[in-house]
Amino acid sequence: MAELVSRQDFDGGVALLTLQGDAAAKGFSIQGMDAISSSVNGALDDKDIRAIVITGSGRFFCAGADLNKFKATIDDGTIVDFIEKLTGKLHPLQIRMRQSAKICIAAINGAAAGGGFGLALACDVRIASENALLVSGFANLGLSPDGGTTWLLPRLVGMQIAKKFFLNNERWSASQALDYGAVDEITSIDELIPSAINLAKKWGGLAEHTRESTKHLLDNQSSQDFETHLRHEQILIMAAGPTADFSEGVDAFLSKRKPDFN
Repeated sequence: MAELVSRQDFDGGVALLTLQGDAAAKGFSIQGMDAISSSVNGALDDKDIRAIVITGSGRFFCAGADLNKFKATIDDGTIVDFIEKLTGKLHPLQIRMRQSAKICIAAINGAAAGGGFGLALACDVRIASENALLVSGFANLGLSPDGGTTWLLPRLVGMQIAKKFFLNNERWSASQALDYGAVDEITSIDELIPSAINLAKKWGGLAEHTRESTKHLLDNQSSQDFETHLRHEQILIMAAGPTADFSEGVDAFLSKRKPDFN
């Protein structure tokens, strides 16, 4: 059986995960989702990995659910169980990606649709090729949005733009997505992976506490009042004080050299 997700490791603790074949074209079959979850979780568990780049192949980053499978499960009465299994695999993965100290980067080579769009949104940053296309797709199917998209997208583009995106079943080109703030950078298709790897090495080279606490603080700021958030910041920066990485950062600054964090 063809490999559904390939992995290539780079210096600097970077893992490149490439969704292949059906994992990209219709990644949200049970088999495809198992492969995606296993590969991303494997990189998240790898102590030598600091940053993860996720990309697709051909025309697709990840095109979401297999509609032929949807049709089959509607016909045989197992659709609710099928949806529960898919979301039961995707949602815990997205939570881990958001909570991990590892940097997650989506290198969007082509279409990111439905839950595949949610996978991209769960990453810390999104770099798009000129061929990228962001699609919800839920409205035309009579579904409500899923894959964390209704939580993640409004935080990037604002509530009204997100609402129109979902209810109008809009399709955003790379340039539209950049204008709205749904992606952070556009490159040529040839420069997509090198750009993502370079950013992964840069952010992955930061101290683990810096990566983890920054992600945590930013994800939680909208649910806290200012006073509570300040206390949260205080607790985390105090926790960093005794670390070897903080000592290394101070020494490197005073010595006018680049820090070498653990």
